[in-house]
Formats: sequence, C-alpha cells, structure tokens
Amino acid sequence: MPTREAKDAAVVPGVSPQVYSQTDFERIARLVHGKAGIVLSKSKKMLAYSRLAPLLRKHRCATFAEYLELVDAEPDLAAKTIAALTTNHTYFNREPHHFEHFDAVVREDLLAKARRGEKVRIWSAGSSSGEEIWTLMMVLLGADRTAGKSLLQHDIIALASDLAPHAIEAGAGGRYDTKALEAVPEALRRTWCRQSGKQTEIGEELRALVRFRQLNLLGDWPVRTKFDVIFCRNVMIYFDHPTKERLVSRLVDQLQPRGYLYIGHSERVSGDASAMVEPVGPTIYRRRV
Repeated sequence: MPTREAKDAAVVPGVSPQVYSQTDFERIARLVHGKAGIVLSKSKKMLAYSRLAPLLRKHRCATFAEYLELVDAEPDLAAKTIAALTTNHTYFNREPHHFEHFDAVVREDLLAKARRGEKVRIWSAGSSSGEEIWTLMMVLLGADRTAGKSLLQHDIIALASDLAPHAIEAGAGGRYDTKALEAVPEALRRTWCRQSGKQTEIGEELRALVRFRQLNLLGDWPVRTKFDVIFCRNVMIYFDHPTKERLVSRLVDQLQPRGYLYIGHSERVSGDASAMVEPVGPTIYRRRV
C-alpha cells in the first residue's frame, strides 16, 4: 500500500507536490467525470496542470488544493474548470465523407421538406468553435447563391452546442484564418463567406440559420423539437463506455424517424440504441421508423 508521501509525490516535473499533488489530480478527475463524463487518464496530469494553472493565478490561489476548495463552493467556477479541460480541436470539412453523404443523400429531402412548409432542424452537438456547423450549412445552402438565399424564407434552424463558453463565443463570432477554410470547396466559400486579407468571415445568411448555445451533453437538454440530422463527432472518445451508450440513446431519441446521426470515425453505436438505428455509411446511422 503506497504511503501518503508516495501518493503525493510530484506528479509534474519541477512542480512541488505541495502545489499540485496526485490527490489534487484525482479530485480534478472526479469532478470532470462526474459533471461532464470526461475520463482524465493518468497521462493527463500535465494537461490538467497546464490548463488550470491560469485559473489559479486569476483567483490568487497558491495551491491546487486551495483552488479546488473554491471550485467546490462556486458552481460557476466548477463549470469554468471543466470548460478549461475540454479539448476543442476541430477544423473545416473534417471527415469529408460525412458532408458528401449529407449532400448526396440527405440534403434534397431536407430542402423538399422546407419547401412544403415543414420545420427542418439540425444539431451540431459538441460544436467546438463552429467549423463543423458552418461547413454543414454551406453544404445545405449549396453553391447557387440565389437558390440558397431563397431557403432563408423557410423554417430551417440549426443548433450548435458545446460545453465550453469560449468555444461557443468563437463559433458565434464566425471569423477564422483564411487558410483554415481551404478544405471547404471553393464554390461554397466564395458564395457564403467574406474574405478580408488573412481573415474570413461567415456570411450573414448562414448566421441567420444557426443558434449557438452552451450545453452539457450529460445534463438536461432544453430542446422541444426532434432533429432531422444530428452531428456528434469525436465527442464520445473522451467518455467511458456506459456514458457513451447513454448519450447515444439520448441522441437517437432526439431524432425524427428516418433522421440521421453522424458520429466520429473511431466511435460506434452500441447498447440500447443499436436496435433503434441502421447503419447507412461509415459512422452514419439512420433512425428506424
């Protein structure tokens, strides 16, 4: 049985265990798993230190133990702590086969539905800084500007949600390095974006269709509608297996009959949700009627 001294030996080279100990890391890991379902493995000790050290300085805490006492007492600070530990890595046109499938198989049905006066609802769950939802909406509107603008008259709304407020702010801001959009087909970029030097801004037509909201996928979902399409990609890789299965079941429950669920390349549908969907492409599922 390891002694307390061994347990609290330095977990980050050069950092005193009095400042950041194994006990502190374990408290952080329990917090993040309990609130957001994210599993912090032992290899993430340095990541936790580097992500949270600026918050310690901001709140004038000399040790992680002191900071974690504040976190326990202040729910808003707990949320900021979890947001700081989330990974918001994404890029435009990521996993392009999903957008190709959406364009070839799903898009026309959604446009026909909109033209009949019915609601069209799309959800980017775990939207990070917005690259996914903006790519998807460009594909939905298409390269013909006149035809795309006519869709603004119809009831089309996309929800983009993420746990991290800084990610939501970046996505809603809609400004990116021009080079970041090079993976998007040129015709779509030219039609729906405005370039100004090294910066490119998402056009107002796309902005009119998207609502950015902070949302914890493990918490309550204040949504009153079913979705035609849900993208939840490369989010579940941070969860343990039971959490993944619960989340997938909830996502499938939120789909319209014959609605589509797109997940990350290393993720799979399993558990109760398996009986509710059918695979229709690589990491693409359609809800059964």
